[in-house]
Amino acid sequence: MANDNKPSIKKKLNIIFTNKSDNPDPIYAKAGDSGFDLRAFITAEEGGEERKITLQPLERRLIHTGLYFELARGTEMQVRPRSGNAIKRGLTVINTPGTVDSQYRGEVCVLLINLSLQDQEIENGDRIAQAVICPVFTKEDCVLTAVEEISTETERGTDGFNSTGIK
Repeated sequence: MANDNKPSIKKKLNIIFTNKSDNPDPIYAKAGDSGFDLRAFITAEEGGEERKITLQPLERRLIHTGLYFELARGTEMQVRPRSGNAIKRGLTVINTPGTVDSQYRGEVCVLLINLSLQDQEIENGDRIAQAVICPVFTKEDCVLTAVEEISTETERGTDGFNSTGIK
């Protein structure tokens, strides 16, 4: 059977947003992309006339995007690092993935950290992270049930980190 690349979800989600920055609206860049880029919104008050900031090695900072979203119930927005920034500049999202709940209506910001050994400049409009919309189970969908003990009678049991080895 041929793979016709049709989506398995029949209904498209309408993601409502407001862009209060002077940067372009977020878009899915290519067909099949799971995420869209989030851009730094740096004001002159925050970053001077050049509207840029410098992150020193191991410095972390809350970076504004100027974006506000109204997500559908049963979804979340995950804020994730951009792989190019991670490998080329050592910049990553410190709480990855950051979760934006469907009931949150404030500005989406990015907790960025510089893991490189050099200062890293971030200018207004730089693509600093990506956002992925994901389905989630919420309070209305789940019941948390406390028990005395969890059974370990599974194939994996309590084997955790490195349980399958390196090679």
